[in-house]
Amino acid sequence: MDLKNDVIGKYWVEKFRVVPAPEDDDYVDRINEICSNDDIDVLIPQTTRETAKLSKINEEIDAEVVVSSASAIERANNKDELLKISKDLDIPIPESHLIRSNEGLIRAARELGYPSKPVVVKPPVSFGSRGFRVLREGTSWTAMRFLTEKPNAIEITLDELIEILARNEDGDFPELMVSEYLPGSEYSVDAFLGKKVAVAIPRLRKEIVNGISFRTSLEYRNDIMEYTLKAAKALGLQYAFGFQFKLDNHGVPKVLECNPRVQGTMVASLFSGVNVIWMSVREAIHQPVDNLPKVFQKSEFYRYWGGLGTRGDGFSEI
Repeated sequence: MDLKNDVIGKYWVEKFRVVPAPEDDDYVDRINEICSNDDIDVLIPQTTRETAKLSKINEEIDAEVVVSSASAIERANNKDELLKISKDLDIPIPESHLIRSNEGLIRAARELGYPSKPVVVKPPVSFGSRGFRVLREGTSWTAMRFLTEKPNAIEITLDELIEILARNEDGDFPELMVSEYLPGSEYSVDAFLGKKVAVAIPRLRKEIVNGISFRTSLEYRNDIMEYTLKAAKALGLQYAFGFQFKLDNHGVPKVLECNPRVQGTMVASLFSGVNVIWMSVREAIHQPVDNLPKVFQKSEFYRYWGGLGTRGDGFSEI
């Protein structure tokens, strides 16, 4: 299912259906129509918007929905709330300030060491990398940078961000988190919480393109695994979900965010011997997994650009 008809995924499935946006009034009716006509037993949401919507109306859906409770989803999607919960659990977190004014932005950035140190700015609730910026002095584009570097929309100066926010159409200053910049490696965690078993598989993100892991290596860090499951239980999560951590200057993993849904590169955890999506489906149909398969100690996952061409009723890969 997708919002658009002209998408690549439609050529790789037995049946494809177009659905309205989760915010549309006819969303529930359309989902139930598809579930009924196509004999759908389990529905797996894969976007933040779908997850937030379905967590509130899952009782109205004519299928088992792989989604946590609405309260758990709401808290997990809010990065500021996640940091507060993590702090109470003694899980390391980056120093962070929630601000609602231009003055607050400037003050928080200065307290975190800007301009001598880079600072991270992001909305507490966002989709993908929307609104994420790294404030770093000296990032203005010179002729040499223009000719030798690829454009980077992530790094800007504090003055540039202030100028952007001053152009806000509705005139209101957006709620933002201003956090310390963590220079170390970044990890995604593919996790599952069920009635009988719980598991967390950390992945070192070696190459990231537009927020998507293109090269990732499974790395069994007990600290990250412990932090993930501890936070997830406190949030009330269930089924498959993900967390993200980044290392500070001393190699300490600090929690960044939670994705209370199936993650984009969650397939990588298959190579550890643990299929958290399949385990979630089993849980949803009341056949919970009661033991974990053997977990292999080393594997790599590579994403690559591909292509698909259509001609007539068929298609061929490039």
